[in-house]
Amino acid sequence: MTTRRDAVHNTLRKSEGFRSAQDVYAEMRLHGAKIGLTTVYRALQALADGGQVDVLRTDDGESVYRACASDTHHHHLVCRRCGRTVEVAGPAVERWAEMVGTEHGFTDITHTVEVFGTCSSCSTSIRTG
Repeated sequence: MTTRRDAVHNTLRKSEGFRSAQDVYAEMRLHGAKIGLTTVYRALQALADGGQVDVLRTDDGESVYRACASDTHHHHLVCRRCGRTVEVAGPAVERWAEMVGTEHGFTDITHTVEVFGTCSSCSTSIRTG
């Protein structure tokens, strides 16, 4: 891994939720890193291709990134309000995806599942606010 890619990866590892490339770039610049936005984008793409970061598309189509806490295939629960993210296994989803693909003659099945909701902390603040 390159030094700049390491720096981008370290910035994501320190973050709680998913971050945009612009967020990562701004944080790195704030801490004195001499890195360009294009380099951040390239590093994030390389990290995603290598399975070291997860990528989600927001409702407006922007890609956001998060350092993987797990080396195995997983899904995410993402809070709509604060962005808190939890990695979860989904064996029933794995079986379902394979079954549906096979029923329709597909092979080499892959999938992405993200579940969005409101975390308990945000739910509590909504009720008490």
